[in-house]
Amino acid sequence: MKPEIMPTRLWLFLFMAAVLFSCKKEEQVVFTDNDIPPYSEIPTLLVENYVNRLYIDLIGREPTDAEMAADVAALEAADLSMAVRIALVQFLTGSEEAASADETYKSAYFRKFYEDQKARFLDGIGEGALMDDYNVFRGLAVTDSIQGNILGYEIFMLEANKLKAVMDSRIDLQNGTITVDEMCRRMMFNSIYDEINMNTFNFINASFDDSFFRFPTETELENAFPTIEFNGAGVLFGQSISTKSDYLLVLTTSSEFREGMIRWCYRNLLARDAESFEVVALLPVFNNGFDTKLVQQHILISDEYAGFD
Repeated sequence: MKPEIMPTRLWLFLFMAAVLFSCKKEEQVVFTDNDIPPYSEIPTLLVENYVNRLYIDLIGREPTDAEMAADVAALEAADLSMAVRIALVQFLTGSEEAASADETYKSAYFRKFYEDQKARFLDGIGEGALMDDYNVFRGLAVTDSIQGNILGYEIFMLEANKLKAVMDSRIDLQNGTITVDEMCRRMMFNSIYDEINMNTFNFINASFDDSFFRFPTETELENAFPTIEFNGAGVLFGQSISTKSDYLLVLTTSSEFREGMIRWCYRNLLARDAESFEVVALLPVFNNGFDTKLVQQHILISDEYAGFD
């Protein structure tokens, strides 16, 4: 008697059941030592990008091949330490070594900073255009002087001197004879800024926005308007004002102006708004001498700026 042959479908069923029951739940694999890699493992390309960005943001040009090689080597040899980053930033902003045929690194930094403030307040006007307007007002002043129009001479010379003060602000800031608040006041106290922001309403709104990155409240606008429009008495931030010069002096010496400088640094270097805690943390740094370089340095050595995070 032949043994009974098991049907094919039954064989298939038993095979699938055996496979199913023989399977075990796969254990979860946990990788150890999976922390963020040390700085020594940051690719050289990222370090080169960091150096390139520093040069552009601080002195307005890319590094030469020799500068790039030396700076990358120094950073990598120190494992991208904060001390070496600070040293590089301070070199670019303060070294008296030649950065080009006609500039030191320090003078290149202050030229770039001056150009950045012109971009912020004066639509990036060039030095040639500033000088042309200055010469126009001086020429008008000389004409009135020859014609015996003393009042006209004084008015045109005042406008010419305001433009000269703007152009002089770069060297004055570099030499330490003014601080950044005075540079910004000069940027807003001239005929070009008036032309860009024609009429009193626009002038007040623009000066608040350029300085604080906000528009004035209705009360602030109402208090400042008579002063700018009529040289009338007004109050701004609890201080009495009666001229446009008074208004701008109070504006640029206020505590909110210092916050605005910190916010400008974040926008200019990181293309984002500063968080409130970041502004609060940096206020004591900036208040100690109004040195914008220290605020910039805080940002420039960060992993966020460098792209190492």
